[in-house]
Amino acid sequence: MKKAILATKVGMTQIFNEDGSLVPVTVLQAGPCVVTQVKTVENDGYEAVQVGFVEKKERIVNKDANGKKEYVHAHGANKAEKGHFAKAGTTTKKFVREFKFENTSEYALGAEIKADIFAAGDKVDATAVSKGKGFQGTIKRLGQHRGPMKHGSKFHRHQGSNGACSSPSRVFKGKGMPGHMGHVKVTVQNLEIVRVDAENNLLLVKGAVPGPKKALVTIKETVKANA
Repeated sequence: MKKAILATKVGMTQIFNEDGSLVPVTVLQAGPCVVTQVKTVENDGYEAVQVGFVEKKERIVNKDANGKKEYVHAHGANKAEKGHFAKAGTTTKKFVREFKFENTSEYALGAEIKADIFAAGDKVDATAVSKGKGFQGTIKRLGQHRGPMKHGSKFHRHQGSNGACSSPSRVFKGKGMPGHMGHVKVTVQNLEIVRVDAENNLLLVKGAVPGPKKALVTIKETVKANA
């Protein structure tokens, strides 16, 4: 992977191509992301670039090593957020993620990654947490059919049979049931970037992108580009 960036979802709109055709697009506020750490094989056992995105109030950030508060890092070690960002020479950030770039050694602490790393026509994968729908029945959640709506029927939106009676005398694992819908990590692959506004760090991506407005979206160059 050579290109990736963090973005927030602004919303959807539509634009017109030069030939007059209408294109539905999702507008993403992509970056600027700041490099907060460059991980190396010697120090960390692998190569990666850690980036921060969206400003965070300094007063709510965990103090440095000499302060009162610390937090437990994802790998179990105590790590002070404020000191971590200070070492990178940047302001405190709300979101911190890692990207395993092929050219990790080319990045330096404090460097910015902006929307202009992408260009119109690039194919990308978009990852975000989808909209939460709460507890839903099988018709909405799984697209199952409803029952008769008249002639005395008392079976309308119920799930229906869960299986045979005496054999196998159980409900198979994986049977579609009512339950929690949405609010899961979703990746939509092979989306096309229609336009890049480098001045305002905006990406216009053709089609829909997972998540509600203001959701954090990870944009990476696609892994399944069409030939």
